[in-house]
Amino acid sequence: MTSTAPETQRGQDAGDPLGEQPTSWQRRLRRFGHVPRPETPLRDRLDPPYTRPGRQVWSVLAIPPHVADRLVRWSGWGGPLLVTLVAGLLRFWRLDQPNAVIFDETYYAKDAWALVNQGYEGSWPKDVDKLILKDPSSVPIPTDPGYVVHPPVGKWIIGFGEQLFGFTPFGWRFMVAVLGTISVLLLCRIGRRLFRSTFLGCLAGLLLAVDGLHFVMSRTALLDLIVMFFVLAAFGCLVVDRDRSRRRLADALPVDEEGVLRPDARIAETLRLGRRPWRLGAGVMLGLAFATKWNGLYVLAAFGLMTVVWDVGARRTAGAVRPYMAVLRRDLVPAFLSTVPVAIVTYIVSWTGWIVTDKGYYRNWAATEGKGSSWSWLPDWLRSLWHYENQVYDFHVGLTSGHTYESNPWSWLVLGRPVSYFYEEQAGCKESSTGKCAAEVLAIGTPLLWWLACFALAYVVWRWLFRRDWRAGAIACGVAAGWVPWFFYQERTIFLFYAVVFVPFLCLAVTMLLGAIVGPAAGTGARADLGLTSKDPTGERRRTLGAIAAGVLVLLIIWNFIYFWPLFTGTSIPEDLWRDRMWLDTWV
Repeated sequence: MTSTAPETQRGQDAGDPLGEQPTSWQRRLRRFGHVPRPETPLRDRLDPPYTRPGRQVWSVLAIPPHVADRLVRWSGWGGPLLVTLVAGLLRFWRLDQPNAVIFDETYYAKDAWALVNQGYEGSWPKDVDKLILKDPSSVPIPTDPGYVVHPPVGKWIIGFGEQLFGFTPFGWRFMVAVLGTISVLLLCRIGRRLFRSTFLGCLAGLLLAVDGLHFVMSRTALLDLIVMFFVLAAFGCLVVDRDRSRRRLADALPVDEEGVLRPDARIAETLRLGRRPWRLGAGVMLGLAFATKWNGLYVLAAFGLMTVVWDVGARRTAGAVRPYMAVLRRDLVPAFLSTVPVAIVTYIVSWTGWIVTDKGYYRNWAATEGKGSSWSWLPDWLRSLWHYENQVYDFHVGLTSGHTYESNPWSWLVLGRPVSYFYEEQAGCKESSTGKCAAEVLAIGTPLLWWLACFALAYVVWRWLFRRDWRAGAIACGVAAGWVPWFFYQERTIFLFYAVVFVPFLCLAVTMLLGAIVGPAAGTGARADLGLTSKDPTGERRRTLGAIAAGVLVLLIIWNFIYFWPLFTGTSIPEDLWRDRMWLDTWV
């Protein structure tokens, strides 16, 4: 386990043994918790090492040192895979239940089936869902084109599961469950790389595995979890790219006579970082994200800015006097070309099924209504696609019709208005005082996790502003990219389940807070902000209390997930117990 706080720091007053005086701005910010840059070797600042469990852990478990070393090597993948196995078992258990077309599955399951069979979405007749559940083979795929308002990638993915397992609830939910499970593995590995701790990485993945909203969305054939998967994958690609580029900078810097790495302004400002395939991968992932739903475009813009800021920080750390100018000359154009054009090309390629047919909605617009346009020199399919996209944008912006479960994004973090995907009452329930049982699938996050995340986000923002912790900034960027854009469309009909896109970043924020509660291991350095040093006899006691507090919080979150399990899975329970779980009136 590791702390997310810096372990050593410069002297902050005249009495400090290091004898360094703080500047005036540092003295002003110190009241808010600002800590100057730690006295860390340059190589560790550019390429921090991973933490290793202390020997005491293995001694308590009576594990020999050579076995302990092997376990540590295996834990980097073994721990995340174990957490992922648990998440997968939870998500695939009775995946076909409820045996119904729930909420917006009525659109995406049918559109996906048409897409994988004929290359474009069809116009399905009303009230066909019951026939599909009874005998899908008896329901023909409509050849008339259907008007759809989301790009095709998510539906291609859902349709792949239908091709494997049929036009059934299990079939159209299968691939979403796969991506939901893999996203837990991704978050474990991303958290491990962010915090340089296998334990904290696995903790982040565990929190995602027991989040109710992520769980429900992993078992429902909707598009938002697919967007989340690609956003998280893009974030992981960028974190790996950051590590590799900073390592390349460190390897290029000079070493003095004592073997210590030294900054060099010329190298830091002129070094070309070469090919960066992980950044290209991020461009593809972000393209797939907004080729599933358009809100991925905002993430593309936010992550593009974030990776440029990371390059500035890397060159400044390596010794650049003018890091912004260096990034402008060396990194900005490659960063743009490897993300934005790649994402746009990916988006266009995703429409291949619509392009190669002549029956898709608006497919022939350029040759009919759009004939004679000043843009007629462009290919007909491109002009037709552009017209289609304009019509879809007008639809999204103008979608203001009321809905029972709509909610304002201000209320999302506190789970103000969750969405009921499925509800069914059964009479004759002897266990209930009302004589009724209720079965519901409620798209709601695990309450204790989300409410703790509100405090965690405040801690992350504080840490980013006053500790200049890049990890906190990256987490805040992920949350903002998935959440803030919806504030510009508050008149539009929007729902809480859109928040699943930034749920992994909420889990990272909570993990960062829990790591700070635990604190650093004894002997790893000074913690002047807590009054502890490596020689402080109370350091181990403080860490023990912190570990207990963090452990209790994690256990409460897991208990909360188990408590709400019936509402996540549509399990029938007495109505009395169902009402006990309606903690807020707005949940009904």
